[in-house]
Amino acid sequence: MCGKRFSRVGRRLHCSDACRQRAHRARRVQADREARPVPAGGRRAVTVYVCVACDVRQLGVQRCVECGLFGTAAGIGGACPSCQEPVTVAELIEG
Repeated sequence: MCGKRFSRVGRRLHCSDACRQRAHRARRVQADREARPVPAGGRRAVTVYVCVACDVRQLGVQRCVECGLFGTAAGIGGACPSCQEPVTVAELIEG
């Protein structure tokens, strides 16, 4: 990871514990990126927001169109297959 040359002893693959940890973190970050693909429009495009004042749910729009306040993220989701209202993936899974 650091580019230093070292003599391999036993099963050791890295010159120090710091290099070993850096390699582990690099592998973990790469695995996270592969596991969670980000949509082409970004994460905001598929996030369901709920207005704190009037409970309006919106897909991909953080500022409420009714009252102008910023909503909180309810989670990743999309339009409901039957009614086209914004719904989170967790709500679809729950039933």
